[in-house]
Amino acid sequence: MSSLSPQEIKQEFLKSKIGITGIAILAILVATSIIAIVAIPVETFQEWNNPSSWILYPKVAIPIWVNLFMTEKIPEHKILETPNIQTYSQGEVSLTSYQFGLNFDYDDFPNDFIYEFTSEYTGSPLLQMTVIRPDGIKLELLSTSLPFSNSKTIHSERIFSTDEVIKKNLSLQSELFAFTFNRSSAEDIVFSKIQTNEPLKGNYIFLIDLYSVSSESQISESKLIIGGKAFGVMGTDELRRDLAIGLLWGTPLALFIGLVVAIASVIMGLIYGVYAGFKGKKTDETMMRFNDVIYALPALPFLIILSVTISNSIFLMVGFLMIFGWVGIAKVARSMSLQIKTRGYVDAAKMMGQKDSKIIFKHILPQLLPYAFASIAISVPAAITTEAGLSFLGLGDPSFPTWGQILHDANTFGAAARGLWWWIMPPGVMIAITGLAFVFIGSALDAIVNPKLKR
Repeated sequence: MSSLSPQEIKQEFLKSKIGITGIAILAILVATSIIAIVAIPVETFQEWNNPSSWILYPKVAIPIWVNLFMTEKIPEHKILETPNIQTYSQGEVSLTSYQFGLNFDYDDFPNDFIYEFTSEYTGSPLLQMTVIRPDGIKLELLSTSLPFSNSKTIHSERIFSTDEVIKKNLSLQSELFAFTFNRSSAEDIVFSKIQTNEPLKGNYIFLIDLYSVSSESQISESKLIIGGKAFGVMGTDELRRDLAIGLLWGTPLALFIGLVVAIASVIMGLIYGVYAGFKGKKTDETMMRFNDVIYALPALPFLIILSVTISNSIFLMVGFLMIFGWVGIAKVARSMSLQIKTRGYVDAAKMMGQKDSKIIFKHILPQLLPYAFASIAISVPAAITTEAGLSFLGLGDPSFPTWGQILHDANTFGAAARGLWWWIMPPGVMIAITGLAFVFIGSALDAIVNPKLKR
């Protein structure tokens, strides 16, 4: 064991390229965790498994940056929330027009389009929805009256392109086109060229007009969603969830699990092993036999049984990992304690009448701190991969978007067989990178603590 001072250990560590690389990766992970906690609302994290919270997102959409490498551009999913609002009035009739501009520059048709709104009105105002295409053709999509109300009411509704009324209105305007559509979906008709059944590129304007008579009507919340096949930095999964949010939130969760389990396990193992080695005789024998019993238990099968029979709470899982993580460290700490307790300053402390606890915490444990730091760094990847393994098997806490839980969902919906690589690779890479960071740090510290390893 190294007898270097903390300052000397720091100097030696800074000379290690592997150690510096590990610190750099860890700094990036910590920064990512801070960004996730600060920038992403907690409500988004809490609603991870609530399907209604993700209804406006596309299903299994590929990341948008894939378009940079494609010869044919994939339609991106657009959520337009800031319409241009214009108000007109003539006599008792008032008109409020909400205009959404869209620059469509893709080589395929969108999946669908959805208009979501919340209106406040009295009476029964008329809602009309039209679209002006890049070629100047104006298509009538929908004309409907909102539910009648004598008093001021708030009405929320979603209008889908799959609505039969929209399909019927478009079929009545088919004479504007020079060919018969093989596909009858509304989005294909709206975004098709006149002569051929190919996407028409250019600027589209979607108009939502609200007419009311002798009353004030307005739309307080207005969104137009153009359903695409590409969305976000990391795409979406089968449940429409933004995988970038899951990956970002998974970073602080992974660091929390790994660090808490590693620190607690090392502290428990050090104290247990040092005390056993210091006391010796029957105390040492009894404690080491108990250690052997825990060490002999198969950790992963036992964790699976505990998760199934008791609870799959992430906090209970952290507790279980602590229980099985300290035994190996205790054995090493015991052997070091047996060496240290024979030194002169320990004998002098005994002769001065110091208590065993004071000798352990003041004279022995401080000598083991370099080993403790190395053990913590090396133990973190094991905790993270164990949690990921349990979550992948479906035994994790589904309320937390950990990387293992994302991989479990990908496996459940057959992402590998369907070629949905963006659902599988990023969480796997994040687990590997996080583990690699702590392995680098632990290896650098271990080489300093145990000089023989430098060879």
